[in-house]
This record gives sequence, structure tokens and C-alpha cells, in this order.
Amino acid sequence: MAKSIHPSVDNGVKPGSPNFAGGTLTCKCASNPVEVTIKSQTAHNHVCGCTKCWKPAGALFSMVAVVPRDKLSVTKNADKLKVVDPSATIQRHACKDCGVHMYGRIENTKHPFYGLDFVHTELSKEQGWSAPEFAAFVSSIIESGAPPSEMGAVRSRLKELGLEPYDCLSPPLMDAIATHVAKASGALAA
Repeated sequence: MAKSIHPSVDNGVKPGSPNFAGGTLTCKCASNPVEVTIKSQTAHNHVCGCTKCWKPAGALFSMVAVVPRDKLSVTKNADKLKVVDPSATIQRHACKDCGVHMYGRIENTKHPFYGLDFVHTELSKEQGWSAPEFAAFVSSIIESGAPPSEMGAVRSRLKELGLEPYDCLSPPLMDAIATHVAKASGALAA
């Protein structure tokens, strides 16, 4: 039996739509759910093994993508949101009732990813969001209780799904971070 990664990819990675222009994310509350409207396609979608990201029940990984900050707005029940960990780099805004993370925001203007909000597209009924492209922080699932002896099977399943496993972010995103840091320090011309 294939190793379960995340419900959105376990039966194969679905391609995104090049003309998709956004949709609505809804928390899991049966009444008065929080709604977040996204007015763009997502980018850098990936499955993430870190212990900070929200994961559906039973999933080894979360699935997270980014959108420009100015393309995200809370359109219903904003009063139900709270920041999970105010000391974290990514301020994850979760529903106080169901616990679902609706979006994550970086407030540090010097951070390489400032201006991008982190979202979980599986919270949307719309189809066409960008497809996950890789797996990040794979070893971190051990910190969530995954047996180390199963990591080979997990990495094999990720590769089978076309999600290259990394214990950091993908090389292009790591390059973007390093470029930002080098420009800020003066090692590269801005």
C-alpha cells in the first residue's frame, strides 16, 4: 500500500489551470466559517513536513502555497482569527473555533518572503490552484511522530508523486533567499 502523504496528493498530483484567478478558502466550522478571498493564482505550492504548518487530520504533510499579500483579504468572520504563535516568523492566522490555519503572513519587511502570504488551497472548493511542485522539510515529520524507519518509504512515495523531497525549500527558493541576503549585505549589487 502506498504511503499516505496528504489527501490532496495521495491519488496523484492534479495540474493547476493556467487561467485560474483565485477563489475562496473556508475554515472547517459548520456555522459562521472564516472565509478568505484570494484574487490570484498561487505559486510555489508544496507539501511541507514542518511542525508549524496546519495539516488535515492524519496527514504527514501540510500543503502550502503563496500569494501576493495584496491579493488576500479576509471576507467573513475575521473576528474569529487569532495568531497561533506571535513569536514565529510566519504569523499563522487560525480560526479560534476549529483551529484551521487560514493564512500565514510575514510582518518583517526585511524578510525575503515579505509581501507573500502562505495559504492552504485544500480549503477551497474551486479547482485550478497551482499544483504542488516539491516536498519541503521532509525530515521534520519525524518531529511530529513519524517513525524514522519509514522515511525511505515516505521519500520514495514523494518521488513517485513527482514531489522532489528536500530537507529545506526547493533550490530556486533557497537561491531567492540567498540572493535577498546577499543584496541586503552588499555582497551583490541591488
